[in-house]
Amino acid sequence: MTRLRGGAVTAVVVMTVAVAGCTGEQTKGSSGPEGTRGGGGGGALTAVDSLTVKGRAPKTGYSRARFGTAWADTDSNSCDTRDDILKRDLKEVKFTGGTCKVTYGLLEPDPYSGKDITYRRGRSQVDIDHVVALSDAWQKGAKYWDPSKRIALANDPLNFLAVDASTNRGKGDGDTATWVPPHKAYRCTYVAAQVAVKKKYGLWVTAAEKAAMKEVLAACPSQKLPTGGNPTKAPERFRAR
Repeated sequence: MTRLRGGAVTAVVVMTVAVAGCTGEQTKGSSGPEGTRGGGGGGALTAVDSLTVKGRAPKTGYSRARFGTAWADTDSNSCDTRDDILKRDLKEVKFTGGTCKVTYGLLEPDPYSGKDITYRRGRSQVDIDHVVALSDAWQKGAKYWDPSKRIALANDPLNFLAVDASTNRGKGDGDTATWVPPHKAYRCTYVAAQVAVKKKYGLWVTAAEKAAMKEVLAACPSQKLPTGGNPTKAPERFRAR
């Protein structure tokens, strides 16, 4: 991902539109973190208050390699993580060479833009987004973790979503204070997913981020907190710097 530009000015713009995007409980739509829900996750708005508030730490030392090899098969199902998420989030999926390698599918609708998108392998129309960007995680606690926990976060289905590539590139490594999906109907679900990931892994939030989360979720107070995903420690065979 490219780093988000615009700083505090962008945050103000997002905050003015975020609330308008929630029109009650948003529990339908695309797959993603919704699809990993184990039930009984509690209220997303209430969960925000359980997150620790601190300032953003320096990005010094961050690299993708600190979270291990991309798309590692940490759940040991013999399919890489990218294909697992494509199978979960796309409709009418087609494979080649078995039941792992996804070559075709429909993203109907894309949760970030609301558009219907056709996925064909080798074209960059669909990204697999980390709902909580790894760079953001690094600056809010992951820098101090054991590598196995960073690997787990980078490959946890709870933190993944198949989305429109062009829309996703505008997110960069933004948090809720600096970016929410343009598709207003998905904002409550999206923010609830960020809260769930940060709560599960013990990541902190900035004061501006917490305020943005609460402002979005206040418009959908019955929004549930997604649960599930993988353990927070990857198997010992996986390594990261």
